[in-house]
Amino acid sequence: MKPQNLLSLDQGTTSSRAIVFARDGAVVAVAQREFAQHYPHEGWVEHEPEEIWRTTLESAREAVEKAGGAGCIAAVGIANQRETTVVWERESGRAVHNAIVWQDRRTAEKCAELAKKDGELPEKIAAKTGLLLDAYFSAPKIAWILDAVDGARRRAEAGELAFGTIDAFLLWRLCGRHLTDASNAGRTLLFDIHKQRWDEELLGAFGVPAAVLPEVRDCADDFGATAREWFGREIPVCGVAGDQQAALFGQACHAPGMGKCTFGSGAFLMATTAKPAKSRHRLLTTLASRLHGRAAYALEGSVFNAGTALQWLRQIGVFVENKEIKELLEKSLKKDEENAAGKNPSETVGTESICMVPAFTGLGAPHWRPHARAAIFGITRGAGRADLVRAAVEAVAFQTRDLLEAMRADGAEITALRVDGGMAVNDYLLQFLADISGVTVERPRVTETTALGAALLAGLQCGLYKSPEEAGAVWRKERGFSPNPAKKVREKVARKLAVWEDALARVKAKKGAPD
Repeated sequence: MKPQNLLSLDQGTTSSRAIVFARDGAVVAVAQREFAQHYPHEGWVEHEPEEIWRTTLESAREAVEKAGGAGCIAAVGIANQRETTVVWERESGRAVHNAIVWQDRRTAEKCAELAKKDGELPEKIAAKTGLLLDAYFSAPKIAWILDAVDGARRRAEAGELAFGTIDAFLLWRLCGRHLTDASNAGRTLLFDIHKQRWDEELLGAFGVPAAVLPEVRDCADDFGATAREWFGREIPVCGVAGDQQAALFGQACHAPGMGKCTFGSGAFLMATTAKPAKSRHRLLTTLASRLHGRAAYALEGSVFNAGTALQWLRQIGVFVENKEIKELLEKSLKKDEENAAGKNPSETVGTESICMVPAFTGLGAPHWRPHARAAIFGITRGAGRADLVRAAVEAVAFQTRDLLEAMRADGAEITALRVDGGMAVNDYLLQFLADISGVTVERPRVTETTALGAALLAGLQCGLYKSPEEAGAVWRKERGFSPNPAKKVREKVARKLAVWEDALARVKAKKGAPD
């Protein structure tokens, strides 16, 4: 009997995870490995490519073993942290520098210089790629590595080095092939999403040699087979997509107006559009997928810091384990109730005014302030650990609401938002988001939809599913969160939004954080 399981490699910003899914979308086995984050300078974020490879392979082997062995796996799908950039030696496979992570801001000044040098470049980039001239994307990171590593530019031009986002790096290690998919290529600032090809003019503008680029395939395609040494048998790799596009596919958001938000280290909101939509509010036009040579598009907004706000609180000792978050939220909300009932002295009230703007690596869409930095406002004598945790959770909702408002202004109305990622299990976050945005929030039974999307793409290519619609039929809603219409709640929402708008304005107005 033909194998019916699919192995998904979900290589994220803070961990590498492997999940084996059954054909019906049920989770068969899971394995995960965290890896180190490196911060050489302020605003710089790096990963060690060898650690990414090691944790990916270890988690994959563990998940396959738990599922019953490689013989039960029909195909492999890969979802990856996008924009993160690796340059490696073709002969040895070794990276010439640490991976520069999507959050990294070291090339912000270089992007500003390029815009000043050629005032038409930002418009050309937007027209061809749907993106902004920003350090977030891969092209300036590639150029930085080639200039910073001795001899790298010469070797790149000679064809000795290869560039890839994490998917391409993993494919090189797994299959020995230099390939990527259209969704990842579309996040480099070098790929024309309308003509579906690398753009020579943009390569010249950023100083990236064409010789380092991978071949671009569909999201469901033949990417080769894993070497026998990795799992004991060759397994075809049949699906690849950037993590957010994979989540959009996993959430079955195939029709225009359907939207999803993934809550991970950042928060990423995507809405499917009928055709490439040009945003008037600094959102991105992105390739949602490419199947059978046909591209589908989405409007996207990216929040740079979401789960990282809670990671930071854990890092400084506000809490030790994530399971404490629910209890701390309940404690802060109870304090609000006591304050409203007059049970606390006046100097301890005001927990509603505590607001965090987690701009650790700048602000993403729709603000795009690379030099902004995080801040916490409104701290009173009564503030405690619980209130800081609540402020971090609410900051994720506020930033997501800002993206929804920008999408509405661009004409992309989302009436129901499907959510996934690690923070999607947080009921308070989802209800608060519904209340402040006026949008119904839907949580699926399987919240690992990034991994699921990559698996479904692989299943589509290897024949387990006949169409995207058949693959999407595995999606099931676990719970919905509707906006609370109660007057008391609406008044509270208005107060909270006013506090957020004030805090956001202060961070954006801070010296050194220009438009």
